[in-house]
Amino acid sequence: MDFQKMVQSMFLMSMLVGMGFAQDPGASSIEAGICELYCLVNSVLVVVIFLLIVAAAIVYAGGQLLGAETRARASVWATSMFIGALIGVLIYIIVPMVLGAMDSAFAATTCTCA
Repeated sequence: MDFQKMVQSMFLMSMLVGMGFAQDPGASSIEAGICELYCLVNSVLVVVIFLLIVAAAIVYAGGQLLGAETRARASVWATSMFIGALIGVLIYIIVPMVLGAMDSAFAATTCTCA
């Protein structure tokens, strides 16, 4: 994949993510937008963390069945996936605190996630 296609793909993904964060035109308060962001992080991030941990375990186990060089590469990949999952956990923990600092009226218990 060349650089131009990668940039185009990243632009398309950012536009799609932006549509996900778009606020309902009927909602008039910033708190509704913050609650939507909180619900998105709560629902999506947990699944991504779980999938990263499972994929890291599968890659590590699969690498143990192969040769030394491939085993080393698989260990690096699995470690990278696991570190990504840990960063996701940190984001999951920190987002409510950041959102609470942005809007003092925000509380995780006031948001109703569907």
